[in-house]
Amino acid sequence: MKNTPLCALTALELGAALHGGEVSPADVLEAARERIRACQPENNAFITVTANSVPAGEPADGPLAGVPMALKDNICTRGVMTSCASKMLGGFQPPYDATVAEKLTRAGAVCLGKLNMDEFAMGSTSETSFYGAVKNPWDLTRAPGGSSGGAAAAVAAGEIWYAIGSDTGGSIRQPASYCGVTGMKPTYGTVSRYGLIAYASSLDQMGPIARSAADCAAVLDLIQGKDPRDGTSLEGSYGTLLRSLTGEVGGLKIGLPAQCFGDGLDPEVRRAVLAAADALRSRGAVVEEFSLPVMDYVVPTYYIIACAEASSNLSRFDGVKYGWRAEGYEDLTDLYRRTRTEGFGEEVKRRILLGTFVLSTGYYDAYYKKALQAKAVIRKAYDEAFQKYDVLLTPVAPSTAPKLGESLSDPLKMYLSDIYTVPLNLAGLPGISVPCGFDSQGLPIGAQLIGPALGDGVILNAAHAFQLETDFHRQTPARKGGAAV
Repeated sequence: MKNTPLCALTALELGAALHGGEVSPADVLEAARERIRACQPENNAFITVTANSVPAGEPADGPLAGVPMALKDNICTRGVMTSCASKMLGGFQPPYDATVAEKLTRAGAVCLGKLNMDEFAMGSTSETSFYGAVKNPWDLTRAPGGSSGGAAAAVAAGEIWYAIGSDTGGSIRQPASYCGVTGMKPTYGTVSRYGLIAYASSLDQMGPIARSAADCAAVLDLIQGKDPRDGTSLEGSYGTLLRSLTGEVGGLKIGLPAQCFGDGLDPEVRRAVLAAADALRSRGAVVEEFSLPVMDYVVPTYYIIACAEASSNLSRFDGVKYGWRAEGYEDLTDLYRRTRTEGFGEEVKRRILLGTFVLSTGYYDAYYKKALQAKAVIRKAYDEAFQKYDVLLTPVAPSTAPKLGESLSDPLKMYLSDIYTVPLNLAGLPGISVPCGFDSQGLPIGAQLIGPALGDGVILNAAHAFQLETDFHRQTPARKGGAAV
């Protein structure tokens, strides 16, 4: 740790320094607060900064005890505003904590606030927030990705050492790629969704964003597990991911889907991801290309299902029970109309309308039912791929971070940027984004490792092996808003 700024350490390195007495909890907390004060005016990563203090009494026993972190603003926290970055929920203070928040608190986490995001997690750039766009610490004219853009930007800038985001179609992995950090979407059901404000319930999953795969493993050891309050959470053996990281990948079979390296992929991204495959090959992995034709159907399938579920989930925001309520309404129908018109942003309205359309009489069979059938086909195709390969390797996004405003002016282009990430949510599979290089403009590039269901440990170990071979995950933005200062 000597001569290394605290903000450049991984979460596990900081935890070790705390346990070893090299730095005090009070000093770490003050360093984090100072970093947030310096970076927040530039990158707008936080919606709420809490006045947290060092926990009193005996410190919790764990590798991340005392390490400052933050939560995406769609994860409920008792008595702390949870707005989903929307006017609709401005000022809403939940009366309970999400399960992940409870577990992290018990493990000694120091939560410093709630992170900015796309409104109701709908977007791929973190520009649709009612509280203003998040900016990428590597280049403040560019988007950090979304919808967990605030989480990725805050970790990249060294404001916190890890964050919990949510991933409905790539919302952890894509911003991690754009911001040069590591982000993991675990197998669906391994992390309780209790307390996560739903976007698309069959696709949503929470997971960590941190500097390294080892950090992600340590966080998942704390938050995974069966929860009686979430009927979709899975029974299983949890808590051993960090201990299982050996970095040994000799004989590991890695498949490269040909459809993920063709037209539409930036050549610089292609080169960096294939170089990541070569790095794993040099450590003994077996890498080969194969065909995955279902990639042609993943984006329309995802958006039909996600928007349909969003239409249903967001119907509860009507101005009656909680949240924004319009004034000057004439009757109950007018209250609904005015409240939802004023409370939701344009992208949320667009997805609600699309979802309502595909669920309507006369269109349900033509769109939603066919999307469910396509989802089953996609899952089967991935199951078949994992009969031959242990891990799949793809890009995370077709390009590096776009300029602010570019994607919002062309929503279809924004939707297509999710092509490599949405299949995992449709199939319930784990995936991790790891930094694997930079383009000619100095913007980070991410590679995605995909595993079979409950194969979280396999991809974490492969990512760890890659990070033992390279140091891309240790690179930081060389500016005031980055961790290199």
